[in-house]
Amino acid sequence: MTVIVRDFRPEDAEAVTRVRRACMPFEVTTPASLLFGVETAHPAKKYRLLVAEKDGELIGTAHAGIAYDSSEPGQSFVTPHVHPDHRGHGAGGLLLRVAEEHLAAEGATNVYAWVLEDPENLAFAQQRGYRPTRPAHFQRLDLANGPLPEVPALPAGVELRTAADFEADPRPMFEADAEATSDEPGDISTDFDDYEDWINHTWNDPLLDRRLSTVVVIDGKVAAYTAALTDGATRYLSGMTGTMRAHRGKGLAKLAKTDSLHRARAAGLTDAFTSNDADNGPMLAINRWFGYQICATEVRHVRALD
Repeated sequence: MTVIVRDFRPEDAEAVTRVRRACMPFEVTTPASLLFGVETAHPAKKYRLLVAEKDGELIGTAHAGIAYDSSEPGQSFVTPHVHPDHRGHGAGGLLLRVAEEHLAAEGATNVYAWVLEDPENLAFAQQRGYRPTRPAHFQRLDLANGPLPEVPALPAGVELRTAADFEADPRPMFEADAEATSDEPGDISTDFDDYEDWINHTWNDPLLDRRLSTVVVIDGKVAAYTAALTDGATRYLSGMTGTMRAHRGKGLAKLAKTDSLHRARAAGLTDAFTSNDADNGPMLAINRWFGYQICATEVRHVRALD
């Protein structure tokens, strides 16, 4: 049995989607989102989507690139995925090696990878020189059958809108996203100041459902929001939930998520997922209040490239 690694081709989109869904059933992946990520990648990202084939069958994939928007140069990322039915044939190690060689050639000094918290995956990372940094929890909510809290009465001056209401001028959404993202826990700091890049890679993401993404507006300005990513069928993923610094502690994130989840249920979605850094206590508490249950944990790992 021969395993080879090559670059992604557009005709691979369906097969790569199947691999990712088998490996990460708590994420939202579609062929359209894969193609979008490849076709619109920022040149400075040096992005490569790799695939592994065994005797002509696509069995694994890895996405790798430079964290070009980091305030610290030399930071990069890679995460290999191999279909559970095809592990043990060397595909994961080969994907990782090819990705690391690419990143090193592009000037990367550190490479970060997410690793599911199970003995096999953790051992794989440790054997290849990766050390753990921080965990994050995937959580699932039964949107079809579980109870949802009612959307509370809105105080004076507070409005609920959707991201679709900002399509004529998305800049207020960009500014809100930039502020919230800069305060999110993480290993790689981000300089979030490129509006056109945000439009190209966040606002235009085919997974983003603007009609289901709720925005809390106070006195005409964005105070909080939650971004809804969907597969267009049954799966809903919270892409980002944030509250502006001046409005934290008022329950606005909870308000935004409550409204968005009700919209998602009414649209026929049945499974809601989210992921939070293990140190993000406020969001973990909000998700427990909604009834989300942890379904998997992944651990961020890092390795210094020689």
